[in-house]
Amino acid sequence: MSNPQKKRNFQIEAFKHKVVVDPKYADKTWKILEHAIHEIYNHNSSGLSFEELYRNAYNMVLHKFGEKLYTGLVTTMTAHLKEISKSIEDAQGGLFLEELNRKWNEHNKALQMIRDILMYMDRTFIPSTRKTPVHELGLILWRDNVIYASNIRTRLLDTLLELVHRERTGEVINRGLMRNIIKMLMDLGSSVYQEEFEQQFLEVSAEFYKGESQKFIECCDCGEYLKKAEKRLNEEMERVTHYLDGKSEAKITNVVEKEMIENHMLTLVHMENSGLVKMLLDDRYEDLGRMYTLFRRVSNGLLTIREVMTSHIREIGKQLVTDPEKLKDPVEFVQRLLDEKDKYDSIINLAFSNDKMFQNALNSSFEYFINLNARSPEFISLFVDDKLRKGLKGVTEEDVEVILDKVMMLFRYLQEKDVFEKYYKQHLAKRLLSGKTVSDDAERSLIVKLKTECGYQFTSKLEGMFTDMKTSQDTMQGFYSSHLELGEGPTLTVQVLTTGSWPTQPTVTCNLPAEMSTLCEKFRSYYLGTHTGRRLSWQTNMGSADIKATFGKGQKHELNVSTYQMCVLMLFNNSDRLSYKEIEQATEIPASDLKRCLQSLALMKGKNVLRKEPMSKDIGDEDAFFVNDKFVSKFYKVKIGTIVAQKESEPEKQETRQRVEEDRKPQIEAAIVRIMKSRRVLDHNNIITEVTKQLQSRFLANPTEIKKRIESLIERDFLERDNVDRKLYRYLA
Repeated sequence: MSNPQKKRNFQIEAFKHKVVVDPKYADKTWKILEHAIHEIYNHNSSGLSFEELYRNAYNMVLHKFGEKLYTGLVTTMTAHLKEISKSIEDAQGGLFLEELNRKWNEHNKALQMIRDILMYMDRTFIPSTRKTPVHELGLILWRDNVIYASNIRTRLLDTLLELVHRERTGEVINRGLMRNIIKMLMDLGSSVYQEEFEQQFLEVSAEFYKGESQKFIECCDCGEYLKKAEKRLNEEMERVTHYLDGKSEAKITNVVEKEMIENHMLTLVHMENSGLVKMLLDDRYEDLGRMYTLFRRVSNGLLTIREVMTSHIREIGKQLVTDPEKLKDPVEFVQRLLDEKDKYDSIINLAFSNDKMFQNALNSSFEYFINLNARSPEFISLFVDDKLRKGLKGVTEEDVEVILDKVMMLFRYLQEKDVFEKYYKQHLAKRLLSGKTVSDDAERSLIVKLKTECGYQFTSKLEGMFTDMKTSQDTMQGFYSSHLELGEGPTLTVQVLTTGSWPTQPTVTCNLPAEMSTLCEKFRSYYLGTHTGRRLSWQTNMGSADIKATFGKGQKHELNVSTYQMCVLMLFNNSDRLSYKEIEQATEIPASDLKRCLQSLALMKGKNVLRKEPMSKDIGDEDAFFVNDKFVSKFYKVKIGTIVAQKESEPEKQETRQRVEEDRKPQIEAAIVRIMKSRRVLDHNNIITEVTKQLQSRFLANPTEIKKRIESLIERDFLERDNVDRKLYRYLA
């Protein structure tokens, strides 16, 4: 076996002889380096050996003379910078900045060379002793000895601000030089840029724009002022791009915004003959767009525009819906509303970037003033009636949809949607029964839109009306198939209407001509024979007729008239002259309807198939009527209609309102029961709130009516009051 090797210990020892450094080594070496620094600053660096200088600096640091080297550098650079400072101070006028810029560039080049020579010190000695690196040191010394020099500091600031002012007043300045000087301040540190230039620049700018804005306000209209403000804002942003620090943009634009816009907002929007209202009235999209863009930059700017615009729209809308002159024609009234809506939609779209805040303001304004007029639901229905009767002839399908969508938009603003439904049903019934609807597709499209908006319950009866019309066609085919003998003589077309689906009409009987009466009886027998358990009641006031007439000189025409008018005209087959009393007795038509009927037959120019004595606008009990033998018309078919889509008279309006109020009662009660069934116990105020919320898609429930319905439900044992708290209600299952 071999013995394990002994462990050896290694030891490093110092040289036996001591290395001796020349005591004057540091001074000699520094002198060489100091000379080099002088030469660099004096632009004589071409003769220097940078490799040798680097080695000298390296050795000084290595031999622990780093402190001497660093201190010497500070002293030498400071001396040179003081001389540089003096030469800059001596520069006159416009040469001042040029000299400063030139010396700064030279200092930077010198600093680069010095840093290269002292690189070893920069990398080792400086970090270990936590001193300022060479390049940074050069900047600090430049700042302290040049920029902070008493004769340069104020002069530099004044010169820079003077140049900015000159540029603002239209002069051309040396932007390249400005950019270099500003960059120098930024290179010296953001705090230097801010303290030596930016703060004062912002203060002076605020003062400048304060004065200028005051001057503009006094001599310009709103549109011109906004153009000038926009121009100034763009100039300042451009200035930042060309020669200021990017971070200054927000600060200087804030100054312009505050002085030129924020401080004058109210003055601008209310400026007489040119402010916001005038811009809105004249559709000045460009000016409005500029106002929107500028005002959105300041706090509460858009709110100010919105408030003035809302107030203006509400005022205009209020005038529109309360002016008696404008209420005379319902179709024109609604068209004006649509035109106003289109106008402000365009403004919001083109000038206000379709801003939701303005859309909401427009909607709330329309909702406010449309509901100021209790007849708005009726008028909107009359507008629809006009369009679907004749207004959409020759219009493309897309345009029809656009018109219907606009109607739906107005419908959404209505608080009393059930009132609209009432009138719409009446008008739809008249259109369907007279066959005067322009397009079934348009009718159905509107019903689909109403169904989408308000649910099935809202339109179920309307859809039932269309079903009845289709069923009636089939019924008439069956009737004539089973009565072939009726091929000759008068033709009867009957629409059988389901009572619940159609508007309730008072059953008014009138004496039909004998030939028609016989036909009606045959139809009654046929219908009741094929449908058990049903009752028929004739609605003669809703019918129409086509009759052939021959006048004095043999001129023949086909007259399209109402059932009432037919009954009157047929009397003249057996008489030449009839008094009002005789006609009333023979037909038994209600007086108001008969008078309207005779007015349309005797007094309508171009359609006066009867003559009246005496000739006057009103129908009197003693008036006499004759066939107008001289009647002529260029048309063979002549329609003699009473005025359709007519506004309701005051008593009719009251009656409709009464029916609406009656229809609301069960709906309010149903809502109360639904709520109480799920909540079991609820206080009075919360019931009011919940019921109003549930019913707002159809109408705005009156709190007084809700209270009455609660009382009614308590009487019928659906609810009970709490024994202790009388405002608390309990549901009784």
